[in-house]
Amino acid sequence: MKSAIQEELFDLPPPPKAAGKSRAKLDAEQSGTFSPNMKLPVHRWFRYSAGFSADWVASVIAERNATTVLDPFVGSGTVCVEADRAGIRSYGVESHPFVYRLAKGKVSWPSDVSAFRDAVADIEARAQRETHESQDDVPDLLAKCFTRETLSELLALRRAYLAVAPGLDEQTRSLIFLALNAILRPSSHVGTAQWQYVLPNKTKVNVSSPAEALTSQAIIMASDMETMQRSQKISRSTLLQADARSLEGIPDRVVDLVITSPPYANNYDYADATRLEMTFWGEVNSWGDLHEAVRKYLICSSSQHASKEKLNLEQLLDRPSLGPIREELSVVCNELAIVRATKGGNKAYHTMIAAYFSDMADTFTALRRVTTKSSNLCLVIGDSAPYGVHAPVERWFGELAVAAGFESWEFEKIRERNVKWKNRKHTVPLHEGRLWIKG
Repeated sequence: MKSAIQEELFDLPPPPKAAGKSRAKLDAEQSGTFSPNMKLPVHRWFRYSAGFSADWVASVIAERNATTVLDPFVGSGTVCVEADRAGIRSYGVESHPFVYRLAKGKVSWPSDVSAFRDAVADIEARAQRETHESQDDVPDLLAKCFTRETLSELLALRRAYLAVAPGLDEQTRSLIFLALNAILRPSSHVGTAQWQYVLPNKTKVNVSSPAEALTSQAIIMASDMETMQRSQKISRSTLLQADARSLEGIPDRVVDLVITSPPYANNYDYADATRLEMTFWGEVNSWGDLHEAVRKYLICSSSQHASKEKLNLEQLLDRPSLGPIREELSVVCNELAIVRATKGGNKAYHTMIAAYFSDMADTFTALRRVTTKSSNLCLVIGDSAPYGVHAPVERWFGELAVAAGFESWEFEKIRERNVKWKNRKHTVPLHEGRLWIKG
């Protein structure tokens, strides 16, 4: 009989069938999603919604004959893991402090498997011996997402990990930290939305006990480590907790391929996606803590970020880096400011959009520094229409890239967006695709 976590990892439904669509078309549409990775070694260790297909990454690495690849928004490490599988060097940059720690777990696959198994067994044994402690001061989110019994078991595992961690090597410690985070949602009775927001008001049928989930997770991870180590003995990935706008720590002119997916300017709060996990570790206690803990380090792609920073539109538009798109961007931002006034002024989309493109202009400048003259860049991106005001993301990105010193750009659409949600706020057609930039 399969556990809940095994059901999740191994019995995912097949790709959807659609009339009139070829398999190649479906594969193209799925290349911009993380879901296919949940059947692949190492990638399946942690579900991260803001990602893309590992198989597609592998195909791009092979087709471009890359020697050094970079993902400046590496997330949970898809590009670095695939670079390891290809036996080439890679750099992964992640500014989200917590997601960076999860990615460290994935690139720790060369760690000693026996040491990993022994450490997990030690943590499980210590947790079983512990007496239950009072849960009077538990954050509300944890109380809503776990039964008292489940939370007691999880907190015992956390204390056991914290007791054992100082004696472990860094790779084993990173692996177990990842494993413990991976079991939180399978152990919870509440639902998870498509973009990893928790849904305390919705319940699910299949729930694992923490002990069962950790045992299953450890078995899967150890098996995947052995599989990887049979073909590759070392990782050539360099993972950096850094800012994509500067790429500090990466030498000049060393990268010949960039594969990435920057944050979309669609008001998705990337900080909130891991709030459950961060709350469990005591890194935040409420939604209000997310800005200082995470959001202020990220590219500005949400109105919450813009509002908290109290950004000024005129100052943003005056930034020299926005010169190539300033005239069009000003029109869009000023229109957003007008629409905002009719909506009660709650969403600072006008400053969010200006800050977003300013941040990405700095990112293209940094990318020009670290890439070779013959480099290729591929960005999985989507356009944006806050309040129904359209921002042509791929064209503005292309113009900013050329202004930063790149040679040319072209866009390849892979799917339509904003067509299936019944509660969508506007009817502006949107799409997702790949922006290819030549060095």
